[in-house]
Amino acid sequence: MIMRFGLIALSLLLAACGGPRTATPSFIAEGNPPLLSDWGMMVSDGASLTLSEGVLPYDLNTPLFSDYAHKQRTIWMPEGVSAEYREGDVLDFPVGTVITKTFYYPRGETPGEVLQTTSRAPGWRPDGLDLADIHLVETRVLVHRETGWLALPYVWNDAQTDAELRRAGDLQHFTLVSEDGERQALPYAVPNANQCAGCHAINNTTRQIQPIGPAARHINRDYDYGTGTQNQLIALVNAGYLDGHPDLADTPQAAVYTDPDAPLNDRARSYLDINCAHCHNPVGPADTSGLHLNADAPEGPNLGLCKLPIAAGGGTGGRRFGIQPGHPEESILVYRLEINDPGSMMPELGRSVRHEEGIALITDWIARMETQCGSDG
Repeated sequence: MIMRFGLIALSLLLAACGGPRTATPSFIAEGNPPLLSDWGMMVSDGASLTLSEGVLPYDLNTPLFSDYAHKQRTIWMPEGVSAEYREGDVLDFPVGTVITKTFYYPRGETPGEVLQTTSRAPGWRPDGLDLADIHLVETRVLVHRETGWLALPYVWNDAQTDAELRRAGDLQHFTLVSEDGERQALPYAVPNANQCAGCHAINNTTRQIQPIGPAARHINRDYDYGTGTQNQLIALVNAGYLDGHPDLADTPQAAVYTDPDAPLNDRARSYLDINCAHCHNPVGPADTSGLHLNADAPEGPNLGLCKLPIAAGGGTGGRRFGIQPGHPEESILVYRLEINDPGSMMPELGRSVRHEEGIALITDWIARMETQCGSDG
């Protein structure tokens, strides 16, 4: 096992600088710990949130949209185990792995206001988060036990010092303020444990839940760890958390959907892959739709081009094809992204407001398509 020099060095650096004390990470093999602090992955004093030694932060090339919330993601494993590299799939994480995702917003000027910002990481520090101007909402824990993966949602208290388990979920009401000052109501839904499992059960036959984001193509990117910038896959290897990784030149890399220098098709496919493909894949919960939005889905009807809906019900918006090339205004896919009706919008969970930047991307992608649909679809 490779020594975890990078993580230890970061912890020593923070200690030398008088950084906040951290907790001791733990793999809890049974039960449902009532507090996030029971896991020991991070500690907060209300002014700063600090990651514990060995807890490795990471980010995605294109993240899942969640009502404009920002997210801090982490991976931790017990000593003596590591993940195995899998081509085109999520890394094969061992029993004992704990993955966290903390959702937060920049604070507005008045209580209850949160800011809609384009910054990737407000409040970011290499060891955690500066809480001076941000509001922690929830942290989701995904733990790999002998019986499989378990998802547990935790909601942060008003003091921002700990988060409590809410297996039944939660609903919080904010006012979302855009960068140009527009305000809209934001009913932020913390998913219940069953909803967490529903999104993470990407195979509709086995119904076994698993992580979604940490696949090689999504995490093949650089990250500033404070002690230096490094590719995240290499950082996992150096931490002793990953074995069997190929050369980076041979590793897939998802496009950053906001990157103007990346091909439009790559950006759109990356966006659909991370936001939709956990359901819309050949074996996923939306397999009956016949719509496949995974990264390696070939172009054609399964991608939605000139495809008549199979199971959209009233969610077509009166539009005929999933994608009508050259005509986003006639495409069901765009309609499902634009609408906020819970019975028709996509994704079904995880958003209550429109993702304007995502809609603009998919609209532009479809508008530039040149395929022509026949009269019979």
